[in-house]
Amino acid sequence: MNKTITSLSVLACCMIQLTAPNLWAAVKPEFNMAAMLPSQDVTVKGKVTSATKEALPGVTILVEGTSAGTTTDIDGNFSINAPSEGVIIFSYVGYISQKVPVQNRATIDVVLESDTKTLGEIVVVGYGTSSRKNLTSSISTLKPEDLNRGAISDVGQLLQGKVPGLNITRSGDPNRSAAIIMRGASTLREGAQSPLFVIDGVPGADISVIAPDDIVSMDVLKDAAATAIYGNRAANGVIMVTTKRPVKGQLQLSYSGYVSVDKVSNQYDMMDANQLRSYLTKNGQALAPDDDLGANTNWQDAVQRQSALSHNHNISLGGGTEQTLYSASLNYFDQQGILKTSALNRVIARLSVEQKAFKDNLKLGLSVTNSVSNADLVPYRNTVLSQMLTYLPTVPVRNADGSFYDNLTRTGYYNPVSMMENGKENSKYKNLLGTFSAQLKLPFGFTYDVNMSYQNYQSNFGAYYNSYYTRYYNSVRSTPDPPANPGNINLTGQNGVASRNSYQNTAKILETYVSWNRTFGNHTLGAVLGYSWQENINGDGFQATSTNFPVDNVSYYNLGLGNPYAVPSFRVDYGGDNYQQTRLISDFARVNYNYNDKYLLQASVRRDGSSVFGINEQWGYFPSVGGAWRINQENFMKSQNLFNDLKLRVSYGVTGNSAGFSPYTTKLIYGSVGTFYYQGSQISAIGALQNENPDLKWEKTATSNIGLDFSILKGKVSGSVELYNKKTTDLIWNYPVSTVLYPNGTLTANVGEMSNKGVEVSLNITPVQTADFTWSTNINLAHNKNKIVSLSSPTLKSDSVLIVQPDGGGQTGETVQVILQGSPIGQFYTYEYAGKNADGVSQYYNSNGEATTNVQVKKDYKLVGNAQPKALIGWSNNFRYRNLDLNVFFRSSLGGKIFNVTRADLYRPSTARLNNIPVEVENESVNDYNSYRYSSRFIENGNYVRLDNATLGYNFRKISPAIKNLRLYVAVNNLFVITKYSGIDPEINQGGLAPGVDARNFYPKTRSFMFGINASF
Repeated sequence: MNKTITSLSVLACCMIQLTAPNLWAAVKPEFNMAAMLPSQDVTVKGKVTSATKEALPGVTILVEGTSAGTTTDIDGNFSINAPSEGVIIFSYVGYISQKVPVQNRATIDVVLESDTKTLGEIVVVGYGTSSRKNLTSSISTLKPEDLNRGAISDVGQLLQGKVPGLNITRSGDPNRSAAIIMRGASTLREGAQSPLFVIDGVPGADISVIAPDDIVSMDVLKDAAATAIYGNRAANGVIMVTTKRPVKGQLQLSYSGYVSVDKVSNQYDMMDANQLRSYLTKNGQALAPDDDLGANTNWQDAVQRQSALSHNHNISLGGGTEQTLYSASLNYFDQQGILKTSALNRVIARLSVEQKAFKDNLKLGLSVTNSVSNADLVPYRNTVLSQMLTYLPTVPVRNADGSFYDNLTRTGYYNPVSMMENGKENSKYKNLLGTFSAQLKLPFGFTYDVNMSYQNYQSNFGAYYNSYYTRYYNSVRSTPDPPANPGNINLTGQNGVASRNSYQNTAKILETYVSWNRTFGNHTLGAVLGYSWQENINGDGFQATSTNFPVDNVSYYNLGLGNPYAVPSFRVDYGGDNYQQTRLISDFARVNYNYNDKYLLQASVRRDGSSVFGINEQWGYFPSVGGAWRINQENFMKSQNLFNDLKLRVSYGVTGNSAGFSPYTTKLIYGSVGTFYYQGSQISAIGALQNENPDLKWEKTATSNIGLDFSILKGKVSGSVELYNKKTTDLIWNYPVSTVLYPNGTLTANVGEMSNKGVEVSLNITPVQTADFTWSTNINLAHNKNKIVSLSSPTLKSDSVLIVQPDGGGQTGETVQVILQGSPIGQFYTYEYAGKNADGVSQYYNSNGEATTNVQVKKDYKLVGNAQPKALIGWSNNFRYRNLDLNVFFRSSLGGKIFNVTRADLYRPSTARLNNIPVEVENESVNDYNSYRYSSRFIENGNYVRLDNATLGYNFRKISPAIKNLRLYVAVNNLFVITKYSGIDPEINQGGLAPGVDARNFYPKTRSFMFGINASF
């Protein structure tokens, strides 16, 4: 029937054309004969390039009105089936999308133009997005290709050296997070210096729940105009993390993976057995018989692996239609630590679904991420790291009968290999993040968003120290381990000690906001008005310990097998009071104004209420305002050809800091304060442990920022310059108070003031760009000056000198740093070295400027340098020649000092009979009993230039129809370091209150050799 109607229609058209040509001419424009016939599909092939004839891989290609789609291969080529009269859409980030009619063509080549109007990228800001051209604040954006490469266990390491103003230092330990400081520390509370992470709109989400391969972009919000929308949690900056989302089109499958071999990059140069014996003989001494068994043991090699293996695998898939989109990924990461017994393996699974309804006016999203980690730790890690340097090389690891060698007549002297193998510590973590979002488009340009999230973090720790430990190592507890190690178990039991604890943290967040955007001629207005509610419960769990096990084989898996009641000195450890509940309620608003893409204005305010603070100060306001002038849009700039973009930005805002202390800090708390004698018995005494402070409030950080963004020579050179002044007031600290007025002698209060001033420069250059070869380079530089302005007020006064203990073992009562009014954090405060006297004994200057061997703690201390670097530099170079690409990335830190506490602790020629000493001490006299004292002698230049990563990759073309892209690469991390620092690595932790202190618990850095593959199907 249909064929008959079609034939009659064609016949009628022919008759009309023959008999009435004028009539045919009249109807021809509206009558398409081809439209009456069924459209046939054709296979369209072609190539997509840029205006400079560079092939564009990964361009999204869709057939309009269908779900059919594909992407270009590494050479920009594509092939797709499309209707002969259909339309193909080509889109690519940073380029203007094109719609190209097929018109029955089998070959279509497309040239995409750079999207200079939007300056190439969309930036994620709080509760929305913005084009970079419209920013009025300081924000750095990094895409996956910009992030650091390597065997990375912590997402924070991805940004190291990449963002000006972001100071990141990392440990070699796979189970420790990097320390992150943005634009200088703005608080005196450890644990409150890190930026706020916002993952897919969820503020405060745990970054460990995200696999690096799932990250699409990271936007670093640095000034208060950008961060004030997050109020009391934004004083340290905000890092917005955007993960992969579902995309429409046919099913896309991708795989990425690598294998890495790590080796120790450097070791301490300690004496071997022959060198030590020779040194003692030269000085008329000898080892005790028990300490010289003819061995020559390198204890660093004995404790460390010769090579540690790491591997990572990530599989992701996604696709969908116009209405329903889905994506899923599975990541497996396994890393051996360079110290034996340390390791981390982790599995992360993600699933995201988006559904559109009501003619695409409603979009629903559901995302679930679950991370499961298993961390093997080093038992009593600090002690092991210390003993591997000081244990005598003249004894073996094991005796002839296979038992461990230990000289048990000496206190605090332990075989480090024995400690590792006779103990076991393990932590298991589960991290679940679930989010639900709904976005409804309303009339008159309004959009309504609702975001709900739930995060549950569980940790389960188990430790077992076997009967060898409890028999011989009871005193090891005198050397405390870092807080990251949940161990530090009381070893006063017998026949083994076991401990298990289980804790969980939960966070519930509800955020809802209305957005409005309208354009009136040259005027564009945008507004956001919202509400946020969050409840956190931390430390919900318990702990138990046991001892006196019949065998060691069951480890910590069966605490009931122990018999602790048969050990009178043992007390079951039930853990501390860790339960904490906080609630945060907020209102926020933001307004943006844009006149003709020339004059930009943004203002925001957030009102936060928190249960953490005093009853009189639970609410705070955090406003911000920023403006920008796009100079290149002015008429007087129209005739010039140098600047593609030139924008001046000015902003000011106030943010807060509510992290780093207990939510019950403002409460009056009573507890046990000892005992007293009453009627013949010792009675427990109850007293005030903490004073009440109903006026405790947020620390407030006000930041002024001036920035200049520019792009010249058609985008071949671009960059920005930032000047900022960050002032923190109402610093929270513990101050001495009179017990006549307060039940307790200290009060947590807002008193101090701190400032950070700095400059940041970022420069992007493409010196060469041809069809075959491209070289692009990026360099960023940051300088920050930190200063503690005040530590006192008229009512609360400290002595303005707060001593900071070194991060490791040292001499009794001696310290290395001070927190001092008028000085920065990291100020070294110690003795000034004055050389040696006639007897070869080290001297130091006293307070009168006299050289003496007898100095007094604190009284004779002097200010002798600072740990904070004057400049941080990152320099990345990308080279591409046809299918070959090379990336080389350097990092540098200049101007900071390092207190080499490790060297000071080892610099003990007078104890060479008891502990090993460095090779550099071979010319020192054994009579110098004063040589190891902490002093300016051990403060060294911390400058370094590190070749952080070099990656060479090759992109294969046309492997098979099933493989769209295939890339193989090899990489080296930490290839070399140029430095004069005598320690094993100059990259010392810059977080906390004691930055730049290199102590004996320094986990060794490694050099990594990698082979990896990226493929999409």
